[in-house]
Amino acid sequence: MIKGKVVSKTEFLRDGLWSKEQYEGLLVSADQSTGLYNIGVQLSENDVLVVDQAKADNIRERIQGWAPQINDIQRKHSVDINQGNYSD
Repeated sequence: MIKGKVVSKTEFLRDGLWSKEQYEGLLVSADQSTGLYNIGVQLSENDVLVVDQAKADNIRERIQGWAPQINDIQRKHSVDINQGNYSD
C-alpha cells in the first residue's frame, strides 16, 4: 500500500486479515505478505485513504496517533461525518 493513495475498500482488505478498531472511520489491515499493518481512513463505503503502515510492536501507538485526525481527514476529502460508520 502506498501512503496517501485512495484505494477501494476491497483492495485495502485484500492481502490480509482486517479489523475495525474502536475508532469509527479508522481501518487496519494486516498485510500478511509484508508483515506490516496498513492503517486507513474510510472516506466512503468503498474508498479508503491509506495513511500509514506499522509493525506489530507499534501499531497501537500509530492508531492512537491517527484517531484524533479521522474527522479532519474525512472533512478534507468532503466526507459527511454525520452519515455514520461506513464499515457496517
